[in-house]
Amino acid sequence: MQNYFALFQLPQQFNIDSATLDANYRKVLAEVHPDKFVNASSATRMQSMQQATLANEAYQTLKRPTARARYLLTLAGVAIDEENNTAMPADFLMAQMEWREAMDDARFAKDVAALDALLKEMNSQAKALQQQVADEIEQAPVQAAMTVRKLQFIDKVSEDVNALIAQLED
Repeated sequence: MQNYFALFQLPQQFNIDSATLDANYRKVLAEVHPDKFVNASSATRMQSMQQATLANEAYQTLKRPTARARYLLTLAGVAIDEENNTAMPADFLMAQMEWREAMDDARFAKDVAALDALLKEMNSQAKALQQQVADEIEQAPVQAAMTVRKLQFIDKVSEDVNALIAQLED
C-alpha cells in the first residue's frame, strides 16, 4: 500500500500545509481519474478506479487532524486500540460529562447560542490536543495514542452538537 504522505508529496508529519495537500490531491486525481480512461482496456479502467479510490481515501485521512494522527501512529506501528482501551484520565472524563450535560441543557432550552459556545470550547480543546499530539508523535508515539482517543471523542461530540444545531434550526 502506498504511503499517503508520499502520494501527495508531503513530509510525513502531523503538521502539514493544507493548501499543498489540496493542490497535490487535485493533481493526483486529474492524473488517475476514471473519466480519463473511458476508452482504455477494462484492466486500465479498473486500475484507474483503484488509484482514484486510494487518492480519495488518502486525502480524507490527511485532511482531518484526528485521522491524520491515527494514520501516523499506524505507520509508526502504534496501535490506538480504541475498541478495547477506553480508559481516560478523570479530568477528561469530567469534561466529557460536562459537555454532554451542556448539550442536553441547550437541547431542552433550544439554545443554539449555547451550542455554538460549546463548539468553540471543544474546538479550543481540540486545537490544544492537536498541538500536543504533533509533539507526541515525534517524541512519544505510544503516549500519542491516548491523545488521539481524546481527539476522537471531541470529534464525535462535535458532530453530535452540529447535528443538534441543525435540528434546532429546522
